[in-house]
Amino acid sequence: MDKHLKEQRVAGELAYDGHFLKVQRDEVRLPDASLSTREYIRHPGAVVVLAILDDGSVVLERQFRYPLDRVFIELPAGKIDAGEEPLACAQRELREETGYTARHWQHLCTMHNAIAYSDEHLELYLARGVSAGPDSLDEGEFLDVFTAAPAQFLEWVRNGQVTDVKTVIGAFWLEKILSGAWPAN
Repeated sequence: MDKHLKEQRVAGELAYDGHFLKVQRDEVRLPDASLSTREYIRHPGAVVVLAILDDGSVVLERQFRYPLDRVFIELPAGKIDAGEEPLACAQRELREETGYTARHWQHLCTMHNAIAYSDEHLELYLARGVSAGPDSLDEGEFLDVFTAAPAQFLEWVRNGQVTDVKTVIGAFWLEKILSGAWPAN
């Protein structure tokens, strides 16, 4: 059905092999049979956690992000390790970054946040029955954990204080769940 849109890989090479990211450069045949080059980032995937406390507040983080030289408000998230199941990663990241654990987990969606230049996927999970505990940040990881009422969180998205795409999409899901438009299990 989509054959008239599909590109076929002809050849390729690893252009950059970093500790975290890899850049692939492929030669592709376009639908009209001409050749072109595609460069893209290979990423192992990540998880995002929308953790809602019993009082309705949402667990958030403030973290400095070097590429943009500023602190961002984000939902807890992290890279999926090789061989790790996404749910196990979500549970691990929530505990390590925030100290919180949850009794109830639900997968909400898969996101592809940079389809033009990356194969990264993010798995968004809803965590409920959340309890506080000690965090255990990775070496070299620095962040502030806090909670916010849903209305405040959504206002930060609306007014541009929250611009991280995974967090904005998490806020979208939160609003749909709270309104009853998309019931959560």
